[in-house]
Amino acid sequence: MQVIEVRNVHDALIRGVDLLHVENYKSESRNGTVYASKTPVTTVYKRPLERVLFWEERNANPFFHFMESLWMLEGRNDLEFIIQYNKGMKNYSDDGETLHGAYGWRWRSFFMYDQLPIIVERLKNNPTDRRSVLQMWDPVEDLNRDGVDVPCNTCIYFKIDNADRLQMTVCNRSNDIVWGAYGANAVHMSMLQEYMASAIGVPVGACYQVSDNYHAYGEVFEKLLHKFIERDALDFYTQRNLTSSNPYTTGEVQPYPMINTGIKTWELDLLGFLDRKPFEEIEFEDPFFNEVAVPIQDSWRLHKIGQTEEAAIEIQKCIASDWRKACWEWFDRKLDKEVS
Repeated sequence: MQVIEVRNVHDALIRGVDLLHVENYKSESRNGTVYASKTPVTTVYKRPLERVLFWEERNANPFFHFMESLWMLEGRNDLEFIIQYNKGMKNYSDDGETLHGAYGWRWRSFFMYDQLPIIVERLKNNPTDRRSVLQMWDPVEDLNRDGVDVPCNTCIYFKIDNADRLQMTVCNRSNDIVWGAYGANAVHMSMLQEYMASAIGVPVGACYQVSDNYHAYGEVFEKLLHKFIERDALDFYTQRNLTSSNPYTTGEVQPYPMINTGIKTWELDLLGFLDRKPFEEIEFEDPFFNEVAVPIQDSWRLHKIGQTEEAAIEIQKCIASDWRKACWEWFDRKLDKEVS
């Protein structure tokens, strides 16, 4: 097994691309040619709360990553909400209405009970507990399923480490480093880890992401690799000069706490936020929703009605510097593309 130890996801992407560039084998999958690692790969995130990706070569959609993660924490599996931020999600639905493998639904409803509060209570009552396993894979429903969506992340282990922080280990059967591991999953899982740590009452520790099949799809990987090579990013990173292109490391941005109230109050805010009508004025208890989530949602909605310049102004209201920077730069690239 290979191990990639990084500060955050921004560093992880370039390290993963370099790994597959240097050592890989080509194989065929149901979605075409893949470049895959010869062994499983574990990615160690020392600071998982630094969850936002800034590489312009990747052009990740921060709005989708942010909203999907909150949708997961609410335990939903409906397409109606999530396709507002990524229409392509309907391609992973068998019935056109729901997602069979939706992680949040697996966490909170699929097995006929909510696993999250059970794990919270176990670790509150016994910080040395080693049975706090969050299950996502169901052999009855998934093993022989021919549908388009089964969980890639299969289970998660939680434990309190020797520094009294919540450590999390995510097990993944098949991980696309571009769209999955170092894209949406880094946001999903770090938000889950922050939620669980807050509910337990401990700080967030390291996150371990264990990928059994670690890969990237052919054309997507080749284009991304070419872009990184064009700007000498691979050589720059392999020489360990990681600081200047990582906004977290330079101090330009920092994470903003997701939960600033009690967990029950926060969950009520989450429910209200996900049901919020376009541009509806609602005062939430937690400033995370008022000052981070609402500006992100409103700026996206402005963009979708063709007011991208106004959206770029609206996102400046977001007080989370990492999300604000990523969203603004994403809009900036959109505007540049329209001009050209």
